[in-house]
Amino acid sequence: MSSAFSETVQARIDSLRQQIDAANYAYFALDAPTLSDSSYDSLMRELKELEASHPELVTADSPTQRVGANVVTTFDPIAHRTPMLSLDNAFSEEELREWEAKLRRQVGAGEDFAIEYVCELKIDGSSISLAYENGRLIRGGTRGNGESGEDVTHNLRTIAALPLQLRPIAPKTEAPAKPQAALSLFDDVEEEPSAADFPSLIEIRGEVFMTHSEFARINSEMEERGGKTFANPRNATAGSLRQKDPSITASRKLDICLYTLGACEGWSFESQYDLLQTYKQWGLRTNPNVAICKNIDEVLAFCESWRTKKESLNYDIDGVVVKVNSFALQRELGQVSRSPRWAIAYKYPALQVRTKVEKIEIQVGRTGALTPVAHLTPVAVAGVVVSRATLHNEDEIRRKDVRVGDTVVIQRAGEVIPEVVEVVVGERTGDEEEFVFPTLCPSCNSPTERPEGEVVRRCVNLICPSKVQAQIEHFVSRNAMDIEGLGEKQVEQLIATGLVKDPADLYTLELDQLLPIERMGEKLATKIIANIDSSKTRPLSRLIFGLGIRHIGEHGAEVLANHFGNLDKLRTATVEELSGIFEIGKTTAESTFAYFAESRNQNLLDRLESAGVRPASTETAPVSTAFAKKTFVFTGTLLQLKREEAEAMVKARGGRASGSVSKQTSYVVAGESAGSKLAKAQQLGVAVLTETEFIEMCDVKEEAQ
Repeated sequence: MSSAFSETVQARIDSLRQQIDAANYAYFALDAPTLSDSSYDSLMRELKELEASHPELVTADSPTQRVGANVVTTFDPIAHRTPMLSLDNAFSEEELREWEAKLRRQVGAGEDFAIEYVCELKIDGSSISLAYENGRLIRGGTRGNGESGEDVTHNLRTIAALPLQLRPIAPKTEAPAKPQAALSLFDDVEEEPSAADFPSLIEIRGEVFMTHSEFARINSEMEERGGKTFANPRNATAGSLRQKDPSITASRKLDICLYTLGACEGWSFESQYDLLQTYKQWGLRTNPNVAICKNIDEVLAFCESWRTKKESLNYDIDGVVVKVNSFALQRELGQVSRSPRWAIAYKYPALQVRTKVEKIEIQVGRTGALTPVAHLTPVAVAGVVVSRATLHNEDEIRRKDVRVGDTVVIQRAGEVIPEVVEVVVGERTGDEEEFVFPTLCPSCNSPTERPEGEVVRRCVNLICPSKVQAQIEHFVSRNAMDIEGLGEKQVEQLIATGLVKDPADLYTLELDQLLPIERMGEKLATKIIANIDSSKTRPLSRLIFGLGIRHIGEHGAEVLANHFGNLDKLRTATVEELSGIFEIGKTTAESTFAYFAESRNQNLLDRLESAGVRPASTETAPVSTAFAKKTFVFTGTLLQLKREEAEAMVKARGGRASGSVSKQTSYVVAGESAGSKLAKAQQLGVAVLTETEFIEMCDVKEEAQ
């Protein structure tokens, strides 16, 4: 092929790609199609033919390369540079106003201090995180446990609305006026673009979802083939993202909306509004149903307007996400545990339906808690068939007077386990049976105890089969030791055959011991053994969480891991030392100490260590006690340190980094443009440091050690 001919082909290919990318941008980002379907298909067909004839000219970001030829065999873990947080919920006007009042208290803002909000529809799909380097999509993953998820890049690339290469932002000649209330995200941004076209690295977060029309089409085709249909669009979306063959995902035509930010290098945003506008200009799809609200009353008006309008959408939403617009104020507010203080999900009332209670049984959890569960006549609630609902505890059964045979109202609120709301007393026939809460464990027939002041009755038998089953299921779960392949049935069979009596026994299993288990082929057994082996070096926080210590959740496990650095120090910690840790209260300290004081648990830990379980040590344990019992609050823009670095310096010296100012605050470190936190510190008489003074204090304290 001559050089001139090659250049002509390359030029035509480049032209076709540009036309197709421009058409995708107009259709997906601007909602303003510029080509008919037939014209678009014609361009795509010509491009495919040229690339087929000249494979050396094919590039990874070509519009033809969305569906890869390879089928993946596993979903590799993918770490998020910054955690994917979850949102707290509000279910009423009162709860939303209470959230705003708390937010104002945290920043010391009076009623005359204006806080601007952005309201966005809360799409009911699957959360994902996309990593772009210099504008090019390099990987994408599911939310997982917030810290890491599964790499589903091969499936995300099939989504037509997702650009493989971001578009440079074109300079604007004039800036339109900023909308006052409701706005369309199809307006131009007000600022001139940065000198760089894109951040060097950015994590873009959003939601993958399926439209009602596409969901109906897929289920119709499955019914025709005699296959199993999906319960709802959310399940269909999640299942599609976890397909090993990307051509199956591509056939299901998933959609996407992007709305928030993870890690970002080489770019900055002033507000949530600025973020959404920039996303749109880069060619990313954002939801047009957004409003900037000047106050909480406008927020409530927006939420109320969509209570009924949501039925007209071609996709599911379960509420409205309310965010503080200013990123500077977001940074001041910070987060608590795994939820940001500056955002909340306003949820619409849960759907309620009637059904009958067929029986009530007691489930025994890993801590021995006896939880009553109602078995119901199956009924559909919000697209999900429900056959069980929690009754919480014996007091709740007595308060609601739930009986076997009753007609009850159940609901699914906030995507939690369905619950019984009330009994329809007027439909009783007299044949209903009162439920007597057992005083003996239904699993092991051992006595149960209900400590004074608690609502939960517990089995105290350490070797109760149900407790052991639940403990091992918890130990192998994704957010703990993440041993894939060991589900409820497999664990149950391992216990029944006597192969496993506690988590340490898992690490003694051999391939030939697994093979006789029902539905356990050599391939699955080999995979399980490999997964057990790889779990030996999980982070320390995962092991602590997996042990199932009462009152220790994921965040508490991280706090303990960061404080002690290794398991040996944690095992010998006193109640006083534990209760002195920020975010570890007296009750949690006592339950943690009691766990490690129990000889059976000490034996378990010794056996885990002997089996080669060596959790990755956390190196963030305090290197000194220079700031012991001191609380620091950072406000404004720091010029020499990143906020995370400054807070880490405090923690490394035994101090606490807090997000709000109070009388207990030791120092407020004020950077440039310090806001309400500085004013509150001055009002309370809290010592104020400059960034330089803080750094000098760290150096002096370190030398003194």
